[in-house]
Amino acid sequence: MGRNLAMNMADHGARVAVYNRTSSRVDEFLAGDAAGLDILGAHSLRELVSLLEPPRRVLLMIKAGAAVDAAIDSLLPLLDPGDIVIDGGNSLFTDTIRRARRVEEAGFLYVGSGISGGEEGARTGPSIMPGGSAAAWPHIKPILQSIAASVDGVPCCDWVGPDGSGHYVKMVHNGIEYGDMQVLAEAYDIMYRGIGMSHHEMQSVFADWNEGPLDSYLVEITADIMGAVDSDGDPLVEKILDAAGQKGTGKWTVISSMELGQPTTLVAEAVYARVVSALIDQRTAAADRLKGPGARFDGNRETSVSDLHNAVYASKIVSYAQGFMLLAAAAEEHGWDLDFASIASMWRGGCIIRSRFLGELMTVYEENRDLDNILLSDFFSSAVEEAQAGWRRTIQRAVAAGIPVPAYSSALAFFDAYRSRRVSANLIQAQRDYFGAHTYERIDHGRGEFFHTNWTGSGGDVSSTTYNA
Repeated sequence: MGRNLAMNMADHGARVAVYNRTSSRVDEFLAGDAAGLDILGAHSLRELVSLLEPPRRVLLMIKAGAAVDAAIDSLLPLLDPGDIVIDGGNSLFTDTIRRARRVEEAGFLYVGSGISGGEEGARTGPSIMPGGSAAAWPHIKPILQSIAASVDGVPCCDWVGPDGSGHYVKMVHNGIEYGDMQVLAEAYDIMYRGIGMSHHEMQSVFADWNEGPLDSYLVEITADIMGAVDSDGDPLVEKILDAAGQKGTGKWTVISSMELGQPTTLVAEAVYARVVSALIDQRTAAADRLKGPGARFDGNRETSVSDLHNAVYASKIVSYAQGFMLLAAAAEEHGWDLDFASIASMWRGGCIIRSRFLGELMTVYEENRDLDNILLSDFFSSAVEEAQAGWRRTIQRAVAAGIPVPAYSSALAFFDAYRSRRVSANLIQAQRDYFGAHTYERIDHGRGEFFHTNWTGSGGDVSSTTYNA
């Protein structure tokens, strides 16, 4: 990505200098892909800094973690006050908060910028989510917005907010990406094992879906994958081991949601689905021991595919609703003034989750910037209402056939809980008070007034401290 971003910047008129710890890679790059571009090579950090004009803008494209801190340690003694360090990797937002404070206290500016789009996006136009030292934005805005993707003439890059906000938004983007991928993987599983469709038929379905409300990069590439064949003419996807990897941003999203008390249940199930997939030896043994129903669906194929489309769409709506609930909670916790319409706009192009859907999401937040949940908007509440019956039927068929659908099921469970005036947590509070004297509130008293019952007659009137964790 770093190589492609450098060439992208040079294409847009920037004079770029590049450095890599392995000097031969710099020389190979300049003699190869970068030949003819206005890109200078450096063989040391000191030389790199000498080639840059103040305020120097140094973009780090390295592995998240200790390597970023080591790079900062090496850079700061070489820079002048007002110079800008930009971390373009997938750093954990709390690390970015810490680094921004450290770099600013030393007299420099720091930006943590999420960049999405992979190698291709870096070359042709990614989605860029910068946050950190606000004084840096005027100096990096022309460059970043020129190289970013654009939709309807609007760059998919804008200032997010202070310290770690840019990396937090990128983290949530990646969490939603996990969810989108799981939703489509479940659709593939149902079509293949449940409905018994060929890969050519599945390719046609995904291609058709890409012409409607599910129009997105991930649906587009899923159609391409269904059409890919191996050297023997068999579908390539069936030759790929069903053990999914992950680099951590989905897990970070779930951890943050738990810390902030927000129900990103679909992303959590997507992460756990990857965890289960990695237990391939155990799954292989269990497949011989634990029996379930046959995997085939009963009923009309066309109806099943139509219902499946609705399950994908409704689950996707819930996932984004949960993602923006998390963003709102993080904004309140950290004092970030996040613009949700702008975030949706930045995600419309260049990034992995780019889709038509995000245009609708942007419009909803433009019309009501104080919206608590997109499920309460006219557009998305109507969309879920229309998709709901097919969503439920798909889950019923999958359960009856023994096909796991954790994304669809968790999304529906959240939807049903969110729309319920009363849930079963009153029993949980009674249980907590029974065994731990944790107290409870009553519906016939005001909020914030707590009670304890001596359930056994021997516990006395003493209760534990009331708190929410």
